Amino acid sequence: MNIAVIFAGGSGVRMNAKDIPKQFLMVHGKPIIVHTIEVFERHPEVDGIIVSCIENRISYMEEMQYRYRLDKIKRIVPGGKTGQLSIYNGLKAARDEFGLEDNIVLIHDGVRPLIDEKIISDNILSVKKNNSAITCAAAKETFVIVDENESIVRIPERRNSKIAKAPQSFWLKDILGFQERAISEGYTDMIDSCTLASYYGFKVSVVEGSYENIKITTPEDFYMFRALYDARENRQLNN
Repeated sequence: MNIAVIFAGGSGVRMNAKDIPKQFLMVHGKPIIVHTIEVFERHPEVDGIIVSCIENRISYMEEMQYRYRLDKIKRIVPGGKTGQLSIYNGLKAARDEFGLEDNIVLIHDGVRPLIDEKIISDNILSVKKNNSAITCAAAKETFVIVDENESIVRIPERRNSKIAKAPQSFWLKDILGFQERAISEGYTDMIDSCTLASYYGFKVSVVEGSYENIKITTPEDFYMFRALYDARENRQLNN
């Protein structure tokens, strides 16, 4: 089976939204997280969805599930204190709901709604072929590596630089195993699943995605998403 784990445990401090976590901000009459989930809901290869959500918003998320007919959502669980722990809670729920063997999991940010069907299909195919799939976009600018004094110590070649995005996909048994190992060793705030798997020497494979697949973290990201969403809608109307 192919299972999406959508994590939305953040409180949105950088968004400066009054009392509304960023994933629940409205765009064209729907919360951002609903826009995200609907892409997975419509995808023919996705069998089920787990949502890891801020605990005090679970009842609201259940209401959204019913209102927008998000029938592939099989469980909504509380998020954790960190993004890693929110993902872990979602992975455990996926195991409990669907079993551990022969299941692919696509781990995705609830605030990254500008994905498309091809990215999801490519992730699934890559896991079947390579045991992993990290959606990436080509770097448009030069990256620099700095030390603790903010001095540049290395400038990677741009042709070898990519920006890790999402979904980040694995066999469920593999990534859950890495999560459990990390937590047992005291690591609970790894920046993403790619970093976690790489830390334990697991080879991760790239899936090419769109630069537009942004994560909505700041007000600027929100306005960019709204503009890109409108542009996509206009393209559909003009075709």
